[in-house]
Amino acid sequence: MADNARAKRLADLIREVVAQKLQRGIKDPRLGSHVTITDTRVTGDLREATVFYTVYGDDEERAAAAAGLESAKGVLRSAVGAAAGVKFTPTLTFVADALPDTARTIEDLLDKARQSDEKVREVSAGAKYAGEADPYRKPGSEDETDGDTAE
Repeated sequence: MADNARAKRLADLIREVVAQKLQRGIKDPRLGSHVTITDTRVTGDLREATVFYTVYGDDEERAAAAAGLESAKGVLRSAVGAAAGVKFTPTLTFVADALPDTARTIEDLLDKARQSDEKVREVSAGAKYAGEADPYRKPGSEDETDGDTAE
């Protein structure tokens, strides 16, 4: 079992090597400049690495990029092995990062909340209190009744 620091260093190295190789070494048109490596995680035994990526574009381009990454997996693993110098080069698994979709969903929800707040603000702009402006009784007022006098 490797320590967490070593797994973190290897994950960082894998992210850098894969990103550089995608930018300069892979000539697959499906993996153009619209693929971004966002994160990499390595298991504790340094045998498997998960590479998270995002694709700028529509669903068609995402599917094409996923197929391109699967076809380039061997070349990328060889580049990682040459750069890492570890006894066993980790297997690479590519996973589309859900972070942009999650961020988009949160932004949509925040926009709906802002619109709802604006509607409430518009409705309450000319509203008045249901009772008096100051609903609390003050000592010595005419409305005050003694609760302890029984006739």
